[in-house]
Amino acid sequence: MTISVRSYLSRSAFAPVAAVFLLALCAVLLVSAPPAAAHDELTGSTPGSGSVLDAAPESVELTFSSVPAAIGSEVRVLDEEGTDWAQGPVRILDNTATQQLRTGAPAGSYTVQWRVVSSDAHPIEGTFGFTVAGGGTGTGTPAPSTAAPLPPAASQSPVLNQSDDAGSPWPVIVPAAVVILAVAVLIALIVRRRLRED
Repeated sequence: MTISVRSYLSRSAFAPVAAVFLLALCAVLLVSAPPAAAHDELTGSTPGSGSVLDAAPESVELTFSSVPAAIGSEVRVLDEEGTDWAQGPVRILDNTATQQLRTGAPAGSYTVQWRVVSSDAHPIEGTFGFTVAGGGTGTGTPAPSTAAPLPPAASQSPVLNQSDDAGSPWPVIVPAAVVILAVAVLIALIVRRRLRED
């Protein structure tokens, strides 16, 4: 009689114990799953977006949320005629990208088009504008730009990340697959035990 009762309790307690174990496993996987990697963002610029300057700046500085890669970085500073006043390569120091400008930039509106490689190796790009009220003090003449045109950005905001890639989906897929597998194993064990009892 005692053996029969123990056997019955063991069979009846199997499903609740297995369910508790499965829920605990799911909780651990969800808590320990790392978040999907986020791309860097432009957090500020000098000149700032929409600013009005008395004279053309010597350089344009872009500050990012993390350190971008130097390879593949490009900054263009276009006047109203579409002339690029950027001079030389983009310099990366910590999380700031600096683009020197030619002297003699005229008064008017300028559009900054930038593209860098995020610290997660994905390209990000954006655009913003500023205005120069007075002409530059230098006498330099801008050279025609030979760089391929950057695609237009969808916003004038200085905080812009246009990459469609939201990061790797594996940190979400792997825990979900483990949970599904655990559920399948649990169902198989319950069905097998019931068949034995019948």
